Amino acid sequence: MPHNADTGSRGHQFGTFAGVFTPSILTILGVIMFLRAGFVVGQAGIRDALLILLIAECISVLTATSMAGISTNTPVKGGGAYYLISRVLGPGFGGSIGLALFMAQALSVPFYILGFTESLVQTFPLLREYFVWIAMLTAVVLFVINYIGAGWAIKIQYLVMTLLGLSIIAFMGGAVWMFRTETFAANWVPEYTGHYNFWVLFAIYFPAVTGIMAGVNMSGDLKDPARSLARGTFAAIIVGGLIYLLEMLLCGGAFSRAALVDRPYELLVRNALFGAGFLVVGGVFAATLSSAVGSFMGAPRVLQALSRDKMIGVLSPFAKGGGANDEPRRALILTWCLTLLVLAAASGKAGMNAFDFVASVVTMFFLSTYGMVNLAAFVESFSSNPSFRPRFRFFHWSTALLGALACLAVMFLIDARAAVMALVVVVLLYVYISRRAYKVGFGDARRGFVFSLVTRNLWRLRAFSVHPKNWRPTFLVLSGNPETRLTLLHFAVWMEARRGIVSMAELMQGNLEEMTDTRNEARERAERFVHEHGLSVYPEVVVTRDFDEGIRVMLQTHSIGPIKPNTIVMGWPREAARVRPFVQHLRDIRRLGLSALCVIDKGVQLQFPRRVDIWWRGRENGSLMLILSHLLTQSWEWSRTHIRILRVVADEAGREPAHRALTALAEAARIDAEVVVIVSKDPVKEVMPNYSRNASVVFMGFSIPDEGAANFYAFCTEVTESLPTTILVNSNGQADLQA
Repeated sequence: MPHNADTGSRGHQFGTFAGVFTPSILTILGVIMFLRAGFVVGQAGIRDALLILLIAECISVLTATSMAGISTNTPVKGGGAYYLISRVLGPGFGGSIGLALFMAQALSVPFYILGFTESLVQTFPLLREYFVWIAMLTAVVLFVINYIGAGWAIKIQYLVMTLLGLSIIAFMGGAVWMFRTETFAANWVPEYTGHYNFWVLFAIYFPAVTGIMAGVNMSGDLKDPARSLARGTFAAIIVGGLIYLLEMLLCGGAFSRAALVDRPYELLVRNALFGAGFLVVGGVFAATLSSAVGSFMGAPRVLQALSRDKMIGVLSPFAKGGGANDEPRRALILTWCLTLLVLAAASGKAGMNAFDFVASVVTMFFLSTYGMVNLAAFVESFSSNPSFRPRFRFFHWSTALLGALACLAVMFLIDARAAVMALVVVVLLYVYISRRAYKVGFGDARRGFVFSLVTRNLWRLRAFSVHPKNWRPTFLVLSGNPETRLTLLHFAVWMEARRGIVSMAELMQGNLEEMTDTRNEARERAERFVHEHGLSVYPEVVVTRDFDEGIRVMLQTHSIGPIKPNTIVMGWPREAARVRPFVQHLRDIRRLGLSALCVIDKGVQLQFPRRVDIWWRGRENGSLMLILSHLLTQSWEWSRTHIRILRVVADEAGREPAHRALTALAEAARIDAEVVVIVSKDPVKEVMPNYSRNASVVFMGFSIPDEGAANFYAFCTEVTESLPTTILVNSNGQADLQA
């Protein structure tokens, strides 16, 4: 049995320092610190460089706060940020952002390898012509290290962190020794050259703060994810931010602008404290390689978790783990292949151009991911979901919203076209995954968010009085067993046309104590029925000791706060014994101020050309008939349907006035309809079949009789005997054509 992202075996049991802080800080203090931080200071000046650092750190802190809020509220397992997003925003957003996060992590691997190779050839210029081969060989070595297992990678990173700390002391000490206030003043303001500006440099620099994902992505290998993720991530952000701040201030005051722009890495090596440039060289080698190792560990774990949720079928082979610690080896092989492809594609760009290009792409992917992490946290908190009780006390929904908006704004400021493309890709993936409708075994906070919005708006809706302009079809269909009344439900859904709400009720006569299982089975059958037929209907099943009394109670009580049915839809009685109670229910509907639609079912006729015939006898019922006919044509099944308004007058003198009045009425109602005035003194039961026998559906108004139920039933049955499906309409007067 395959593992699930929620239930898969936990491999390693790393603590906060080894599992979160170490991979995070080594990724933060990576290639950007050695190869591009000085360049950013030279181009942007100390002032703008500090502003870039501030914005990047703010986004990082806001995102870390959101991650801490979610991770201290829900059990966090394999998949890191993907897991956090998917368990909040659901499989659609989770899957689309999971793929974006995987791509961000996977692209980070060649990004760091390019940084390592560039630092190597700058240190040993004779190796420049072997740039591509060195990069490829490095990818192979790192792949082997990660294939052996994350435990080996973590052990190597302790050595790397020691070497990195010594290299930072070496170049920081050298910068302190050479620091001059006049140099600091000269480098304070920006002097951008070429195509560089504030946001281009921000895109190049931002990967320096994406290291927090390295720790988050190890969530499946942590002993206590909720505790370790928050503490380890914030510790890495604080330490990394302080080191970058010191580097910008010290290097800005120690080296000339031209030197910072042209040879930032060389400056750190040549001016190291006590001539210990070899420590800086060792540090950059260690930092770039460790960052690559961290991304090599993170990307496959994201893909493995995404695959185990079974949302995208083509990814299912990557769900399998290997070895005693459930290592994502198949996903690792895919990450390695992508790395080789990117390295081969980037080999045509000269010098640092390839590095800067990949850095910008990585930035866009990470900003998308950060934005969605913040959005996920906002949804959890703002929805007031009772289950959202994070133990991280500094979290608030406003910080999450600010983080999401900041990520979106920065994406557009960096490159509006790239931002639009990234959002389009996310939306397309979301639509694809949502329509695939995979059943995954986890809940998400979208329901809580929607529930919160619905309840708040229900309360607001109470304050608005009912007005004809705001009339919407709110149907209660007394369907009985829906499998025997499909036409009834179809017409209700078509006439609702996604402008209102359709609910259906099946009443079962009996004792609830004895029929609980039967009732539950009937409700499941109804849910399955509406789903299989694609009906936007909310079904309910009610057990009542007396069938007709149950209908009366349903008519009075069925509602959701201010959303009450304004129209009751019923089928025509099939047995003579049901005529008297049927008419009594019509009278109850009138007393309650509701409209009634009685569907005389002759089947659904959707052949071309489609036509709706409305037999007009006055505005009392005519307004509702015309509105329902118009709504019917708004459904795609009834598109290009022709509407006719038919009226019978006794003599020729009445033809023109009637035609003119109905034409003006249709125009005022903004409904396209053909007016047909018929001059005849024959009984209506003889006139109607001659004109409406070939219609797709017929609307006809009726008055609810105070007595004579049998005569009423016999008359309507006889009139509609030769007609297609006919909908008898009795309006409560709320629907107004000219509203």
